[in-house]
Amino acid sequence: MKQILKKKIVILLLAVTVFITGTAFQNDFFEIAKQIEIFTTLFKEVNMNYVDDTNPGDLMDTAIKSMLKDLDPYTNFMNEQDVEAARINNTGDYIGIGAKVRTLNDKLVIVEPYKDYPADKAGLKAGDEIIKVGNILLENYKDDAGELLKGAPGTTAEVTYKRQGNTKTATIKRAEVEIKAVPHFSMINEKTGYIVLSQFSEKAASQTSYAVRDLKAQGAKRLVLDLRGNPGGLVNEAIDIVNMFVPKGQLVVTTKSKVKKYNRTYFTQREPIDTEIPLVVLIDGNSASASEIVSGSLQDLDRAVIVGSRSFGKGLVQRPKLLTYGTQIKITISRYYTPSGRCIQALDYWHRNEKGEAVRVKQENYNEFKTKNGRKVFDGGGVFPDEEMNSSKNTALTKAIENNNLIFDYATNFYYKNKVENIDAFKLAASDFDDFKNFLNTKNFSFETNTEKALKKAFDEAKTEDLDDDIKSDYNMLISNLNKSKLAGLDINKDYLLELLTEEIVKRYVYREGLYDYFKQHDPEIKKATEILGSPTTYLEYLR
Repeated sequence: MKQILKKKIVILLLAVTVFITGTAFQNDFFEIAKQIEIFTTLFKEVNMNYVDDTNPGDLMDTAIKSMLKDLDPYTNFMNEQDVEAARINNTGDYIGIGAKVRTLNDKLVIVEPYKDYPADKAGLKAGDEIIKVGNILLENYKDDAGELLKGAPGTTAEVTYKRQGNTKTATIKRAEVEIKAVPHFSMINEKTGYIVLSQFSEKAASQTSYAVRDLKAQGAKRLVLDLRGNPGGLVNEAIDIVNMFVPKGQLVVTTKSKVKKYNRTYFTQREPIDTEIPLVVLIDGNSASASEIVSGSLQDLDRAVIVGSRSFGKGLVQRPKLLTYGTQIKITISRYYTPSGRCIQALDYWHRNEKGEAVRVKQENYNEFKTKNGRKVFDGGGVFPDEEMNSSKNTALTKAIENNNLIFDYATNFYYKNKVENIDAFKLAASDFDDFKNFLNTKNFSFETNTEKALKKAFDEAKTEDLDDDIKSDYNMLISNLNKSKLAGLDINKDYLLELLTEEIVKRYVYREGLYDYFKQHDPEIKKATEILGSPTTYLEYLR
């Protein structure tokens, strides 16, 4: 009797569970169907009845992007051009002129010509502004102008461009372009190898593996892996790179999602190359995603010393989903966690401030975790280096200068005004920094701090309450002091700004390949890494 009663209770519980689950699913499905129907009818009415002609494609593009904007910056709708750009980023191969370009004010600006590729052979330089491709004036071109430079290998692109106020033309023959995941590897000294990993494309692990083996064959007894500026990419490539230095079967990363099938644990699958070779990993504020999986897991496993500045803090995983007409949506599906259990996501997109901005996780809310050897590490704010280099810190001021392309523009002017005979001996002087500050003034560079925004808001409120006359002098004094503080901020960030300027200028003379050779002699992070690796006792102290 008891057995029968137990069976009935179990059956009843299962039935209730199925009912609740089914009801929840039906409710979700109904709500989605309802909202789609509302939107469809609205979209139809607007396009049919609006007083002026509408462009359905543009309206839909705006609607989709506005909707996704409320989620996070990594959940994106991808049109056919975006899908192709993502393919290039993942494979590292495309057909074009062999240059990194940026669209700016109806012009295509050459950001960096790749050495010995078509644009370089045609004489184009960083800073050149392409204003016409073939017979198409870019100021009248509304689509992605960068697509005009692509085409079948062997075909030509006739470009008209401006350089330092002069208009020039060039004929560029398109070719297959390979963007290397490992653009450089070499020996720093007779025992220390140096590898630059710039992106996690499909070739990242294979090219890194080749570099490690080659350097070991050259006599490398220790390694520096440079992930600075690496924005990330494919997770599997990151796991395979960690696998080169840790044993097979080691947990590297875990992903957690509300959808069970996306909950994954990733272990190393292969035999390593070398589990003993001393290793330093360089990171900075632009090292993100897969870069943080590599640096964070090697830190958790006490397999490498991390040097530089705090990484970007992207602990979210995306997956592309196919849509109709060749489009896709890239959706954030899960968070990832390093071997110690920490998620290094820095911005909270789900609890925003009153302005709707994602807020950075506060330090008091960081959680403590332990590495394999018991060292303290923390979540919530990127990967913190074991040896922090102050010169590599980024601030709101330096970001504003970079975002306004002022480092780039100054380097362009510097290149055409100065001859550098010996790049290895190149060093910016104090007078150059003063010249840079004057350059900022000529460009009317302005940077509004959050403090200024708050003061202006308060002053505007005072106006509505007829109190502005009483506080106007105090307000002006505060703004004046803030402006002085911002000017002083340039000097406070002098070392970092000089690093950025030097990097951009050196590339103009010796390309990116020559920049890495320059780094090996002058870069403070590489010098510190070499110093740590040069002392086995010091190296081991970091990992205890």
